[in-house]
Amino acid sequence: MERKSASKKTAAAKPAPKKTALKATIKKTPPKAATAPSPELEVKEQGPKREFVKALGRRKEATAEIRLFPAGAGEITVNKKPLSSYFPQFELREAILSPIRLAGREGKIDASARLRGGGSRGQAEAMRLGIARALVKLDEQLRRSMKKSGFLTRDARVKERKKYGLKKARRAPQWAKR
Repeated sequence: MERKSASKKTAAAKPAPKKTALKATIKKTPPKAATAPSPELEVKEQGPKREFVKALGRRKEATAEIRLFPAGAGEITVNKKPLSSYFPQFELREAILSPIRLAGREGKIDASARLRGGGSRGQAEAMRLGIARALVKLDEQLRRSMKKSGFLTRDARVKERKKYGLKKARRAPQWAKR
């Protein structure tokens, strides 16, 4: 306890630093023109609320939240972009559209997907699973054909963890006999 009181005495003996006025720097910026928000930008016309079915699909590190609109014209958007621009590879687009073709609803439903994580292949397969699940929610009779085609099976294969002492999950460092 004596140490605390001793340090207080030394702290009180120090003179207070002199206060000096700081120079004020005034930054002059040109005044912004008072623009009223244009009515075109402010009001976004949203059509009537559409009914939709939600489903979730996952593959590797990718997650797809799917909204399926039963009354539609076949438009599919992925992260607010058209399907063809988000997935330029033909093979991935075909994988995504395969459950819709199997259900016989090509050009009759709209879909909106929000994709996060993973690579393009994982995202496409997550989207395929989500669309298949949404179609089954819409029509339970599709379950058997979707299951038979493998669209309702969640592919559980994920990247294997790296082990210590190894360079990758199974790759061992180079070994020299002599």
